[in-house]
Amino acid sequence: MHLRYLGENLLMTTLQTETDIAVLINQHSPARIFETLNRYQHTAALKGAIELDLFSYIDAGATTAESLAARLQASERGVRILCDFLTIIGFLTKECGSYALTPDSRVFLSRNSPLYAGSIAEFIANSTSLDNFRDVAKLVRTGKTTTCSAITQPENERWVHFARTMVPVIMPAAEGLAAIVTGKAHPKRVLDIAAGSGMFGIAVGRKNPQAQIVAADWKNVLAVANENAARFGIGDRYHNIAGDVFQTDLGAGYDLVIVSNFLHHFAADTNVPFLQKLRSTLNPGGRLATVEFMPNEDRVTPPMAAAFSFQMLGNTDEGEAYPFSSLDRMFRAAGFGESEVYPLTPTPLTLLLTTREEQK
Repeated sequence: MHLRYLGENLLMTTLQTETDIAVLINQHSPARIFETLNRYQHTAALKGAIELDLFSYIDAGATTAESLAARLQASERGVRILCDFLTIIGFLTKECGSYALTPDSRVFLSRNSPLYAGSIAEFIANSTSLDNFRDVAKLVRTGKTTTCSAITQPENERWVHFARTMVPVIMPAAEGLAAIVTGKAHPKRVLDIAAGSGMFGIAVGRKNPQAQIVAADWKNVLAVANENAARFGIGDRYHNIAGDVFQTDLGAGYDLVIVSNFLHHFAADTNVPFLQKLRSTLNPGGRLATVEFMPNEDRVTPPMAAAFSFQMLGNTDEGEAYPFSSLDRMFRAAGFGESEVYPLTPTPLTLLLTTREEQK
């Protein structure tokens, strides 16, 4: 508090003339502050448009506020203001009173597209996720999530929701991983840790018809993974280990262990013993495939990967997005050697491929 008052007094002392004020106004702007404090409206607008299925209706030919209001059984004023806002923030275009989808909106936000990804709003912008960030000052003071962390709660429905809604986001990274790991070898026995939707293991199974995939997760989450395995034609080669992956016997004799978007939930002293456990499940020469949001060593670039640490601040008690140096230290402490790094473009995720080498 004393520092704040000191700053205010210094500012009042500095701003002694109208000229000083004019110079500051010309050189600085509060616009970024205003825009950032209002950015929650971007989330609300996009979530609302997805719930209304607005993008699908525009894709189907309803391109004016009037025609959209009729289709949606909604207020024409409300539709017009929402569509104008979506145009301003880059999801629509507008010409002569008619709206159209941007290329990304057509591919990912219209249900007419095979890559429809609107379901992700149900997880990213649900009430629990939003509540976790309502008191960031408290998050910073305590270093822990302000709500009950769901990370290790058995059979938590949050992860079923995640598995069902996040497939469109996960698929590109899963396909990228599968292409890399099957291009180097042909893993016949694959363990997919905290499998969720199952898409990483399923993608490997589709690339290698001889592969047997073992998915480890909570029982209720595995039901979703099993549905996806059947849908993608590998149900007869898809097996389950239900339970807490830290406590459950995961077996042995695997050629490949996939750990996707998992380590960032925990601190290094939690991850290292778990990685040692995973190392023991691998055959000699077997590989650990780790998928993570991996920022550069400065922890502020690239933006999407680096910003994921803030997501972990709100949702976990100890997690963050780790740069390569931190992940490398964990792997080496667990008995692994060097890692090969593969950006899973166009996603913000990175694959680290680490071979189990026999310790001397």
